[in-house]
Amino acid sequence: MQKCKMYVSISDLTCSHIPNLSSNEFKVELEPAIARIFLKLFHQINGLEGHNLWRAHLPYIPYHYDELNHDIDTRLQKIYVLLHEFGDEQTKKFVEQLPYFKAI
Repeated sequence: MQKCKMYVSISDLTCSHIPNLSSNEFKVELEPAIARIFLKLFHQINGLEGHNLWRAHLPYIPYHYDELNHDIDTRLQKIYVLLHEFGDEQTKKFVEQLPYFKAI
């Protein structure tokens, strides 16, 4: 398959072929099938954050005990793994300095 350049924004949970469409933090070169994985993970995070909106009104569940927050964190880690695998050198260096990648 042919690879294409994509621009990924973690803060906006978006990826695009157009560089200036949103606040793009990372540039990756990947196959369209992998791009769909990014979109699926972003969609899952959006859904989990919607559930968190309702759950946030229950003050007796701290962040570190909330299972939905762990699910969001896990998906973010998967996104950063993909960014590391398909990103440019600057992206790889950034991901390697993240706390959960230093332990590996």
